[in-house]
Amino acid sequence: MNKLIQTADGSNTLYNESIGENYHSKHGALQESKHVFIDAGLKHAIASFPGKEISILEVGFGTGLNFLLSIAHCTEHKIPLTYTGLEAFPLKIEELESTGYAAYVPDNVYNSLINNYGKALLQAVTLLPDQQLKIVQTYLHRFQTEQRFDLIYFDAFSVQHQPEMWTDEIIAHTCQFLNSGGIFVTYAITGKLKRALKSVGFTIEKLPGAPGKREMLRATKITEIK
Repeated sequence: MNKLIQTADGSNTLYNESIGENYHSKHGALQESKHVFIDAGLKHAIASFPGKEISILEVGFGTGLNFLLSIAHCTEHKIPLTYTGLEAFPLKIEELESTGYAAYVPDNVYNSLINNYGKALLQAVTLLPDQQLKIVQTYLHRFQTEQRFDLIYFDAFSVQHQPEMWTDEIIAHTCQFLNSGGIFVTYAITGKLKRALKSVGFTIEKLPGAPGKREMLRATKITEIK
C-alpha cells in the first residue's frame, strides 16, 4: 500500500508501507527532484553533451516526478530525450494522478505521461516530438540492454531501507550502461558509494544536497568498466 503524504515544500509524495519510506524527501519532493536530478543531473548532462539527444536511465521510476520535470525541460529547450525508467513495482495510474504533479509541468507534458503510461510499460513510446519513454518492469540486477546512456538518475530507496540496491556489485552493474563521459547522479553520498564508483572508473563530485541533506553525489565515467 502507498499513502499520500504532503512534504515540507507543499508538494506531495507517496509513503511506501512495505518498504517503510517515502518516494521523495519529506523536506520537499519537488525541491529534491529539481535540485538533484534536474539542476545537478540533466542540466549538467546537456552542457556536457551539447547539441545531441540526451538519453537517461532512471533507477526507480516511482511517481514519475523526475521524468515529468525532465521532459518538461527538454521540451521547452527543444532537446531530444530518450528516457528509460526501471521500476520493479510500477504504481497504478490512479496513484500517479493522486500526487498532484500536474501543477508543476505544462498540461501537454503531464497529459502525455498519463495518456501513455500503460503503453510505456510495454514498449518505447513517443510522447511528444522527440521525447520518448520506456518503463521497464524488472529488478535492477536483472536489467540488460545494449543501449548506453548519457545520464543515470539513481533514485532507489535509501540504503537503510533497501541495502541490496547500493552494493558494490549493483553499482558496477548499473554503471556499465553509461557512455564514456556519462554522468551518475543521486541524492545520497557515502564513503562506500564513492569507493564503489571510483573502482569502476569514475571521478567524484560532492555537491550541496537538497533541503534536509548536507551533500549529494555526482560522478562522471572516465574509463570503461572491464
